[in-house]
Amino acid sequence: MRDDIAADVRQRLIHDYKMRPRGEWLQRGTCPQCGEKELYANGTEPWAIRCGRLNKCGFEASTKDLYPDAFGRLNERYPATSERPNETAHAYMGFVRGLPDTCKGWYRQGRFWHPAGDRATATVLFEIAPDVWMERFVEPVRVREDDGDVTVRKQHFHGAHKGLAWAPPKQRVGDELWIVEGCIDAASLACAGLSAAATLSAGNYPGDYLKRLADAGQRPVLVWALDNDPAGKGAMRRHIARAEKDGWTCRAALVPRDGRTKRDWNDLWLAGALAEDKRTDTLDRCRFHGDLFRARTAKEKGLLIYRRKSATAFGLDFDCRTWWWKLDQERLNKATMEGLSREDAEDMAAECHEICNCAVSFLYFQQSKLTDESWYYTRVDLPDGRTLKNTFRGPDISSASEFKKRLISIAPGALYSGSSPQLNWIVGRYLRRIRVVETVEFIGYSREHETYVFPDVAVHHGRVHRMNDEDFFEVGRLSIKSLNGSLALHIGKATEYRADWPDLVYRAYGAQGLIAAAFFLGSLVAEQIRTVHKSFPFLEIVGEAGAGKSSLIECLWKLVGRVDYEGFDPNKATSAALARNFSQVSNLPISLIESDRDSPDSKQRQFDWDQMKTAYNGRAVRSRGVKNGGNETYEPPFRASVLISQNAPVNASEAILTRIVHLLFDCSGHSAEGKEAADELSALPVEHLSHWLILVCQAEDRILETVRVRTPLHERALLADPAIRSHRIAKNHGQMMALAEVLCDLCKVPGPRREDVLETLRTAATRRQDAIASDHAVVEEWWELVEFLDPDGDKLNHSRKPEQLLALNLNQVIQMAQQRQQVLPATSADLKRHLKTSKSRKFLGIKTVNSGQHGDFYNRAVKCWCFEQRPS
Repeated sequence: MRDDIAADVRQRLIHDYKMRPRGEWLQRGTCPQCGEKELYANGTEPWAIRCGRLNKCGFEASTKDLYPDAFGRLNERYPATSERPNETAHAYMGFVRGLPDTCKGWYRQGRFWHPAGDRATATVLFEIAPDVWMERFVEPVRVREDDGDVTVRKQHFHGAHKGLAWAPPKQRVGDELWIVEGCIDAASLACAGLSAAATLSAGNYPGDYLKRLADAGQRPVLVWALDNDPAGKGAMRRHIARAEKDGWTCRAALVPRDGRTKRDWNDLWLAGALAEDKRTDTLDRCRFHGDLFRARTAKEKGLLIYRRKSATAFGLDFDCRTWWWKLDQERLNKATMEGLSREDAEDMAAECHEICNCAVSFLYFQQSKLTDESWYYTRVDLPDGRTLKNTFRGPDISSASEFKKRLISIAPGALYSGSSPQLNWIVGRYLRRIRVVETVEFIGYSREHETYVFPDVAVHHGRVHRMNDEDFFEVGRLSIKSLNGSLALHIGKATEYRADWPDLVYRAYGAQGLIAAAFFLGSLVAEQIRTVHKSFPFLEIVGEAGAGKSSLIECLWKLVGRVDYEGFDPNKATSAALARNFSQVSNLPISLIESDRDSPDSKQRQFDWDQMKTAYNGRAVRSRGVKNGGNETYEPPFRASVLISQNAPVNASEAILTRIVHLLFDCSGHSAEGKEAADELSALPVEHLSHWLILVCQAEDRILETVRVRTPLHERALLADPAIRSHRIAKNHGQMMALAEVLCDLCKVPGPRREDVLETLRTAATRRQDAIASDHAVVEEWWELVEFLDPDGDKLNHSRKPEQLLALNLNQVIQMAQQRQQVLPATSADLKRHLKTSKSRKFLGIKTVNSGQHGDFYNRAVKCWCFEQRPS
């Protein structure tokens, strides 16, 4: 390893794992798996770190995987020159792959460039045949494919390599020939003193290469050692059968997995496992795994395990079934005394029977730290080829009966017939070093992990990660998944994306449509914005029926992958349902629709908007007790944004109204062109819009920087307007103006439309300030009714200080209105709710007043609603 790279890696290990230098070693580091101070590495050549607790932990990792950037940028750091044309390739093979200078003549340097790639890179080029070669990229290249997906390419083939193989030039084939997939794997084995050849791909049978060996009189034993994955093992079965049919003697070898992580032969070379003092043991172990792979029966596989590990009773998987293998010691002794050979005696004494008609693999442990719930995520392989995945709780694997019940309930026809001790052995094999996957209970952005976690993809610092075969995301060293399975998002590909949707939105809904889209954009970074600004505004979309509110909102939901959805009515939701709706997403809107809240015949309780105050700052909206026998409570922070859609404006306290950015839709601007655009938008499938979600997540840093810089500027400009006095209103609308600018930049909205959007937000801020000072329409109608019934103020006011206090008995007012044939502005229940928000006459409370009204009530105690008297 180059000195500068080794020094960089050493410093990182000391900092990240608290390792202590001691001579040529780094020791006493904290193991990331078991937490003990047993981690060590070679200080001179720190290719790998290992935990010293081999039996209880055995953690091992390559520094190349831990710190790829330390081994990266080779194109810049070691450029090729006319004097050193292979400099970059040598750096890659030496510093990244750890191979010695003796292999420098086996390759030359090439160059790869793709018109849709993110970079050009030097390559390590292996000649296979005239005009046929394979190139390994020094640095991976991200290429946007024809279907719109971005793939990471690491190698490139030129020419047809079917039937061919690569081997180190001038290699002398010995008694064995190890056949692997990759050229670098073959080079690693050759550097370890073995004869090796690379098939270049798992499915390629090197028939032409083997024929040339046979024609030259060379018939080595073929040790098939392809990758230890389904593709590699499937190809090995086919290749071995074909080679044996052609007269070759074959064996198999597999690099054992490190937990669930696949390793190749170069990984073993880097870890020092192919060094002279460890090579024999390493290859012996790999041959053993190859023999297990080739076992023809469960009994034969069990015998191989017994002869290597001396275990006399254990479980094993074979042919997608679980078996219990046991050696009968009495029968073994008897067969030995009868003169049978040791192997024949063991074969006679071995017993093997099926204990489960499927194979169950415990993949990883997932836990919700907030609720203290945990599950073992498992894969069930059935003999008919089906694979199912589901969870087992701790009690489900505590006894054979519980395991049997859970297994048959998640896998049709799966039956466990073994005992509890056998189950304990099988489960213990997986749980000793089981992987732990971190979980989130929502869909969206995890602030703790700085990662967007969606059902099928995750985005971390602009990089998109696909879900792996075991249903979680591997984001660098982080393993993460969401436990929320109730929300489905359909995220389309880049090639399906319609980038002209902002034009359709503006034509159909005007500037207010783009403002609503800017709110959705801001919702995707709401957590980050609240980290900086400590708040994120609510958006309210109201208007008359038929104005297009629902169509617009459904279209905007398609931008984030949600189909046929507008929102939910909080009046129709239970307390538990509300709590779950508020906490099931992060950096996505919570859409509240309450269009019937002012219906005269409504008998439902009304949603209290004041309980949403804390959501503005990202604090908990609801709390509940944790079911654990203690006094702990669970108060999930509010991670989403709030979208309100209804026919009438929200009626709430000033504290809530100042948190809202208000958009009013009506039918006055409707046109044939707008209807055509709205219809086209509604007809667009979600796949044509939802890739926008990924584009916004990838632009996270750009969005946040714009919001950070532009919001204070817009806020100061709004406060300079004498009509705007509330700092909160200015801040909210300033944030929305900054987000609108980002939207216009990302979506290339023309300048005039951009100015229209910003001017509309300035007007909205002024109107919001006016709304704070005005009464609700119901309250205004009420005071008009009171003034009509009692123009002189001496018939309804019970106060003895009528110039200061207005004390009304509501039943008396209602009775007089009925006598005068006047219509009340709302039901009695709604009147009581709205009158508490009165601003023109401030509500003081419900009090018992000694009536000063002449007539039947004089000098009597009357229950009244008390208000400040409006100055004359």
